[in-house]
Amino acid sequence: MTKWTIGVIGGSGLYQIDGLENARQQVIETPWGPTSGPLTLGSIGAVDFVFLPRHGAGHRLTPTTVPYRANIDALKRAGCTDILSISACGSLQEQYPPGSFVMVDQFIDRTFAREKSFFGPGMVAHVSMADPICSRLSALAGDAATAAGAEVHRGGTYLVMEGPQFSSRAESHLYRQWGCDVIGMTNMPEAKLAREAELPYATMAMVTDYDCWRDDTAAVEVTNILEVMANNTARAKAAIAKLAAALQDTPRTPSPQGIETCLDYALITAPEARDPALLAKLDAVAGRVL
Repeated sequence: MTKWTIGVIGGSGLYQIDGLENARQQVIETPWGPTSGPLTLGSIGAVDFVFLPRHGAGHRLTPTTVPYRANIDALKRAGCTDILSISACGSLQEQYPPGSFVMVDQFIDRTFAREKSFFGPGMVAHVSMADPICSRLSALAGDAATAAGAEVHRGGTYLVMEGPQFSSRAESHLYRQWGCDVIGMTNMPEAKLAREAELPYATMAMVTDYDCWRDDTAAVEVTNILEVMANNTARAKAAIAKLAAALQDTPRTPSPQGIETCLDYALITAPEARDPALLAKLDAVAGRVL
């Protein structure tokens, strides 16, 4: 059993968390380049937190240019045991209105311009993404959001698009036919990289708008999103405080999916064929098995 250290990746609208005690900023260098910005380390009660704004200060990074590998590597180096992603998203279902939260449990990855793995030629690995979300962390975060006054939906499929443009109407209707529930631009490859780093990962998807599938509703505009986002951000900050309170009374045990040991049988490349340069870059995310 280890102590909780929760890495919080803040999405659009969430650039800091409130109530951190002994807060301090730290720049962590990674083999994958610079992170989105400095990490903020601190605690709420007995629970340690490490916060990183995904898009950087002032929201300067597009969904495609977020340094996902550096971010996950840095959170691992900072001692995080788990990662909570907080993300703005659009709704593809009538029952998920703007202002509600969805604790998603599945992803469909439609991104195409991002590096999606820490591994590669010289060190090949294949991890399972059948169940990409840590069910334990998702349940705890969902309970915290409910306690903070949010309308919370448990379970759902998040379609991750490349962006930065929003969907066409044809795309929006297609994703609904696929059974998707929400749509966003940032949780892939983030979730895949967290799994490769053996970090349990959960997503709190905050609905800002209905995507453009509704014929009786105007297409999404940024001005509409920002208004809802402000209310969502306040509830997300309150949810983090509620989560901290709950975790103080919840001993940390391994995730139900065995995420912390998922690399045990994932490495394919024979030891004599491994690239020393790549192995050196994997010291944090895969050092346990290398």
